[in-house]
Amino acid sequence: MRFKHPIALLLLFSGLSSVQAQKKTYLETLASPNQWVDSVFKKLNKRQKIAQMFFVRAHTDMGKVYEDSIGRVIKKEKIGGLVFFQGGPGRQAVLTNQYQSLARVPLLITSDGEWGLGMRLDSTVSYPYQMALGAVQDKELIYKMGLEVAKDYKRIGMHMNLAPDVDVNNNSKNPVINFRSFGENKYNVTAKASAYMKGMQDGGLLVSLKHFPGHGDTDVDSHYDLPKLPFTKARLDSLEIYPFRELIKEGAAGVMIAHMNIPALDNTPNMPSTLSKPIVTGILKEELGFKGIIISDAMGMKGVVKYFKDGEADVMGIIAGNDILELSENSARAIKLVRKAVKSGRISMDRIDESVKKILTAKYWAGLNVKDTINEHQVLAEVNRAESLALLQQLADASMTVLRGKQYLKTLSAEKRTIIISIGTPNITTFQKDLGSYYKNSVFYTLDKDANANSIAKVLREIAGFDQVIVGIHDMRNRPGNGMVLSADLKMFIKDMSDKNAVFALFANPYNISALTGLENSKGLIVAYQKEDFMQRAASSVIKNQFVPTGKLPVTVNAAFKYGDGE
Repeated sequence: MRFKHPIALLLLFSGLSSVQAQKKTYLETLASPNQWVDSVFKKLNKRQKIAQMFFVRAHTDMGKVYEDSIGRVIKKEKIGGLVFFQGGPGRQAVLTNQYQSLARVPLLITSDGEWGLGMRLDSTVSYPYQMALGAVQDKELIYKMGLEVAKDYKRIGMHMNLAPDVDVNNNSKNPVINFRSFGENKYNVTAKASAYMKGMQDGGLLVSLKHFPGHGDTDVDSHYDLPKLPFTKARLDSLEIYPFRELIKEGAAGVMIAHMNIPALDNTPNMPSTLSKPIVTGILKEELGFKGIIISDAMGMKGVVKYFKDGEADVMGIIAGNDILELSENSARAIKLVRKAVKSGRISMDRIDESVKKILTAKYWAGLNVKDTINEHQVLAEVNRAESLALLQQLADASMTVLRGKQYLKTLSAEKRTIIISIGTPNITTFQKDLGSYYKNSVFYTLDKDANANSIAKVLREIAGFDQVIVGIHDMRNRPGNGMVLSADLKMFIKDMSDKNAVFALFANPYNISALTGLENSKGLIVAYQKEDFMQRAASSVIKNQFVPTGKLPVTVNAAFKYGDGE
C-alpha cells in the first residue's frame, strides 16, 4: 500500500489508534480516570451506593405478577443489576427494556451461561458442556465460542456472563460441578477456560471465573449444604487456586466466590468462603492481586445461610470484600442491615465506595453510559445464527474421543449388513438415522433403559444375521451427570456385545463407563459426552470415517481409561 500524501498515512494510523483505544479492557478502564463514573457516583447517597451492590433474580417464564414485582424492586430499592434465569430471548429483550426504563442508574444485566444462552433460555444455542470442551484440542474453536456467546448476550441486552467454570473436577462423585468442569487436569482447565474467557472479553462481555477458590473436589452440593474442603493451603494453592491465579494474570474481569468451608484458609467454625475476609480479601485481592469485580455465589443457597441467618450473611459478604451480592434472600432487608453496619462503624463507607466504583466502571465498559434500547425485532433469528450452529457442530466433532478401535473403525463397510442399536431410549435416534443413510443394508433396534431379558433376547436373535453391530448408549436425562440408570439385563447385554465385534458410542458423561463392565474389551468405543443431536451426528461421522477424531479424555474414568487417553 502506497500513500502519496503524509496526511493519508496520518489518518490511517490515527484510525488504528482509535480502534486500539476502543479495545481497552475492563481492568484498564478501572485503572483510568472516568468522568461518567465520577458523575454518577457523586449523585448517589449512602443508601443508593449500598443498593448498587445488590443484584436480584429475574425471569420471563413466571408471569406478569412476578415480572411486575421485580419492576417495583428496581424502582423502589434502586438495585445495581439483575441475574436472569429461565425464559425466552425475545421476552427477555422486551422485559430488559422495561426494566432499564425504570432504573435511575442503568442496570448491569447478567446470567449463567456456561454453555451459552441455552443454559437458561429456551430456543437458543447450547454449546457443548465444558466436560466435552475439555476433550477438544483446538483452543481456537473455544475462543470462537466465546465470541459467539458475547454476541448473543449483547443482542438481548446482557453485559456479563457468570462463566467460565474453572473448577478442577478431581472428584468423580462431585454432584454440582462434574460435567460443568473442563476436567481434572489443572493445565487443561486453565487453557480451555482461558480461550473461552478471552473470546467473551474480546467480544465485549464481562466474565466471572467460578467458583473461587475451587469447587471441584467436593461431594456436597452447596445449594443444599455447606461443603467442607479439608485440604492444606499448599494443596489448594497448587491445585484448586491454580486456574484462578493464571487467568487473573491474563486479565479476567470478574471472579465468583463459592460457598465452602475451608479450615486451612479460615478456621472460623462453619464459615463459608463467601463470607470470609481472609479468603476474599486476604487471598483473592491481596495474595493474587485481583483488581476486578468480585461476585458472591447466590446468597440464598443453604451453603451460606444455614449458619448465618436473617441477613447477617449479606453484611458479612460485604465485609469480606465482595463487590456484588447476587440473589440475597431479601435485598430490602439486606440494604437496611448494611446501612446499620455502616452507621455502627462495622463497615466503612470506603469499603462500599470501592465496590460501587467497580460496578459503575463495569457499566461504563459495557456501554451503559450511552442511553439505548434493545431492538425487540428478529431476536430469535439473531441469536440462532448459521455461523453459531456451524461452530456448534465443529466443537462436537472436535470433542469426539476414540478410546478403542480407531483402526477397527476403518474396516467397517457401508455395504455390509449392519444392525444399529440405541440403548437407553424407546425412540429411533438421530445417531441411527444418520448411520442408516450411509449403511444402506441396515436395521434399527431400540432398547429402553429398563429393557428386560425378553426384549433383549429378541434383538439377540436378530444379531446373528448381521455382519456389523453398532451400539449407541444414550443418557436421556436433562444433564449428563453420573449414575445413568440402565437395567441389569442391559448392562449384561453391553458386556456380551463388548466381547463380540460391536462398536459403541457413549452419549453420556464418561464417568459412567466405570459402571459398564466390558467396554474396556470392546472392538470400538467412542465417547460422545452428551445426548444432543450434534453429538450424535459427530459420533456417526466418526463411524462413517468422515473425519479423524482428535479428542482426549479430560478425566480419569477407571484403570483402563485415564486422563489424556484417545487413539
